[in-house]
Amino acid sequence: MAVVANDARQVFEIPGIRHQTLASRADGLEGLEVWMQTLAPGAATPVHYHECEEVIVVHRGSGHAVIGEETIPFGPNTTLVIPEKVIHQLVNGDGEEMFLVAALSETPARVFTPDGEPLALPWGS
Repeated sequence: MAVVANDARQVFEIPGIRHQTLASRADGLEGLEVWMQTLAPGAATPVHYHECEEVIVVHRGSGHAVIGEETIPFGPNTTLVIPEKVIHQLVNGDGEEMFLVAALSETPARVFTPDGEPLALPWGS
């Protein structure tokens, strides 16, 4: 068992997104990775997919998820359940910062563009 102060974890930033990996293979996990992210007002994640399941818990903020041709609104205190290989994007449509925690069922959690190319992110493995 490990207890790690989250503020001791490295912070990565890309325009509009702040990311910390809270738990991963580096912590001895074999099939789980946990991320904490904030999205600035108006910011969006890249359009992407994972080859694993993803659960996103939105603690603060609201916006919408684009999944295929569908746009699904969500608010604070909601959970998004995204099956493996589903192309998606999160958009912060609110005037406040969005705060979320995501759990992915692989580590390292890989991210792909819609055409299947690996998406290079600064927190990627």
